[in-house]
Amino acid sequence: MSRPVTLFTGQWADLPLAILAEKAASWGYDGLELACWGDHFDVIRAAEDPDYCVERRELLASHGLAVHAISNHLAGQAVCDRIDERHRAILPDHVWGDGTAEGVRSRAAEEMKHTARAAANLGVGVVNGFTGSSIWHLLYSFPPVPDEMVEAGFTDFADRWSPILDVFDEVGVRFALEVHPTEIAFDIVTAERALEVLGRREAFGFNYDPSHLAYQGVDCVEFLRRFGDRVYHAHMKDVWWSDRPMPSGVFGGHLPFGHADRYWEFRSLGRGYVPFEEVIRALNRCGYEGPLSVEWEDSGMDREHGAEEACSFVRGLDFPPSEEAFDAAFSGQ
Repeated sequence: MSRPVTLFTGQWADLPLAILAEKAASWGYDGLELACWGDHFDVIRAAEDPDYCVERRELLASHGLAVHAISNHLAGQAVCDRIDERHRAILPDHVWGDGTAEGVRSRAAEEMKHTARAAANLGVGVVNGFTGSSIWHLLYSFPPVPDEMVEAGFTDFADRWSPILDVFDEVGVRFALEVHPTEIAFDIVTAERALEVLGRREAFGFNYDPSHLAYQGVDCVEFLRRFGDRVYHAHMKDVWWSDRPMPSGVFGGHLPFGHADRYWEFRSLGRGYVPFEEVIRALNRCGYEGPLSVEWEDSGMDREHGAEEACSFVRGLDFPPSEEAFDAAFSGQ
């Protein structure tokens, strides 16, 4: 059986969930990965009121849609970050509070604990999201960065996320970090280090998204070979990068998405350079049976056209693994 094809609602939070659900069903999706912002999924209500979760499920079911995961990237980002005014724009008022950095980080941690409880009430086993990072600003090592500063950043991550993950364990839900620039893990090396500093506890794994690896020059298929047992959810998103030198590089030159001088851009699925054939084969090898969730981003394409196109692309791409060797028929009578 093919895996369900879902749509991540984060880029659609300007639309009421009821409207988006109707559209997603018409585009051919099997379900939605609910973002914990807009009106799509209220973490506090869901953690405190199981009836609200029933209502969300019934709304989706009325359009023939299911839900397999929820995502709280925005609150998760603030758990470890160096807080500034940018966070005010992405956080709920009750998490931002008075804006003092440690207060924001503490309230964001509590929000992620509530998110675990909300997921349990909704009946899903995975929360996708970000972790933030106190050491992302040290990415380029000048002035020279002592190893102790990087180590302190990973220790800070473990200290802040371990109590959150305790709640995930209590309620039987897993957290899946989307490995991504600005997070504690943004490539294979840092993903391994994040697992190690947490003692490889099962509550922590990854939301696999090849687009954030590929344009950096990271082998997005090797990621699955290394961490296949820790892939708790999978995003389908494509990315393009230039085959010639550009005025800006991997770091983006402070240019907005869509600018002609950018070296790389997210693209609608099938229109970039992610090797999806190999991705699907690697997901099969590691036994991943969860949804293939389209995170649609393309600054040069109408999003409704793109979302429908992406659903068809993923359906045409996915296939179940073989249960026997193709040449088994030749080897016995």
